[in-house]
Amino acid sequence: MNIFELLLIAVGLSMDAFAVSVCKGLSVQHLRPRHYLLTGAWFGGFQALMPFAGYLLGSTFEQYIVSFDHWVAFILLAFIGGNMVKESLSADAECHDASFSVRTMFLLAVATSIDALAVGVTFALLPDVRIAAAVSLIGVTTFLLSAAGLKAGNVFGLRYKARAELAGGVILILIGFKILLEHLGILAF
Repeated sequence: MNIFELLLIAVGLSMDAFAVSVCKGLSVQHLRPRHYLLTGAWFGGFQALMPFAGYLLGSTFEQYIVSFDHWVAFILLAFIGGNMVKESLSADAECHDASFSVRTMFLLAVATSIDALAVGVTFALLPDVRIAAAVSLIGVTTFLLSAAGLKAGNVFGLRYKARAELAGGVILILIGFKILLEHLGILAF
């Protein structure tokens, strides 16, 4: 997996955190530097931690699913991406309160990074993923996009929330298709 593909996955995974950050920004009157750092650290940290945990889990079971791993990777990415697309098309605009408490941020960080756990399992099934580089890129990308989402929500409101989720979902689905087509020998990238 090349750096461009990893960056696309990082952006795709970051879209849930971005969308929640937009809502956070909408609910806060005056943003301070600590708000950006807290939001980026919580979301970026968990988005890096979860794929690493998924990678460890996937590595444990890799020997049992190696013959159909490309299907597992495709199904996981398509499912996660499909859910993101579905959420982006939903009329529900759920926003959260302005709290930056440990409890609130922990729950939001876990909720937005569960899909990253499944992507980590996918990473374990792919032969050329350098996990340290992948989780670092995912964490940094999420940190930056979460901080940007906080500002965007504060300035623009909910205007970009649905588009971000839609883009993230489509990216993950397309990467899933690419993995499947490469393993089936239809694509040779």
